[in-house]
Amino acid sequence: MKAWRVENHGGLDALTRLEIPKPEVRPGEVRVRVQAVGLNQLDIWVRKGVQGHVFPLPLIPGCDISGVVDQIAPGAEESLAQDGVKPGSPVIVNPGVSCGRCEACLGGFDPLCRHYGIFGETRDGGCADYIVVPAANVIARPTNVSAVEAAALPIPFLTAWTMLFRKAEIRPGDLVLIQAGGSGVSVGAIQMAKMFGATVITTVGSDAKVEKARKLGADHVIQYRKTPFRDEVRKISSAMGRKGCDIVIDHVGEETIGDSLKCLAWGGKLVTCGATSGSKLEVDLKPIFFKNLSILGSTMGSKADFIRIVRLVSEGKLRAVVDSTFSMNELPRAHARLESREAFGKVIVTAG
Repeated sequence: MKAWRVENHGGLDALTRLEIPKPEVRPGEVRVRVQAVGLNQLDIWVRKGVQGHVFPLPLIPGCDISGVVDQIAPGAEESLAQDGVKPGSPVIVNPGVSCGRCEACLGGFDPLCRHYGIFGETRDGGCADYIVVPAANVIARPTNVSAVEAAALPIPFLTAWTMLFRKAEIRPGDLVLIQAGGSGVSVGAIQMAKMFGATVITTVGSDAKVEKARKLGADHVIQYRKTPFRDEVRKISSAMGRKGCDIVIDHVGEETIGDSLKCLAWGGKLVTCGATSGSKLEVDLKPIFFKNLSILGSTMGSKADFIRIVRLVSEGKLRAVVDSTFSMNELPRAHARLESREAFGKVIVTAG
């Protein structure tokens, strides 16, 4: 089969197109013919490398995968049949892999499993003709959700759900600031916060993204290159009779997190899942304890939550947001689009 592989970290030329054997299924596994793969910042980190972290190179990238079941190995047929999944069925691949037996897995929060990993980061991902995954990672794809839409969901929507509901414990009426409103995580978070009755402020980096964020449901959109977002948040919250935001969702990191903390009301919560602009944080601790603030880290989410998300998308309560699509042969161009920071929503590569 054809596949892309990262053999050494580097620029776009670190993505190597090659022919490798089709992966064989083992008991309890499913082979999926890949139709579409959504790109994440994680794909950029896998290609470029992250200081202090070791990726298991060579590695096929691609975390967010949708496709069609090609083969089901012995030991998986019966459980999948209960969900109507058989060879030829359209499916979405849950990107997180865990042992399925430990306290964390059985307690419903598998990202805390000590054996947790992600396709395209800790084991081969979906930028290939086929991928083999555990049967537990296969979710039936609703008939009204296309392969491209499905590939826009896994990591960003699961991450957004975990940040808002499990970590921040969002409540109706909360005032929520969501940084980088055009990113995959944030387009999910905006919709989820509105679905739960919150007032949403988001930031974007260009005029072209302002109206898109409003159409997605954001109540207030700040073009942060024109005006400091902290000043605008203060005006918005003051006009509402408030002293700041109840929740801030920040995955930008170094460029924003200091002022993000200053946007919080007393008892507010900041949840972070990434650091695209850098990971250094210098903060005065006094406001943290004086104002009873919480800083919460978040990575991925549970398989059960992703099943709920797929159902909500199928019911029309959430929707995938796709910025652009490229053929699988154009993966370097797709990486360049994601790195440009011009995308609003997901960048997708498709088979064929």
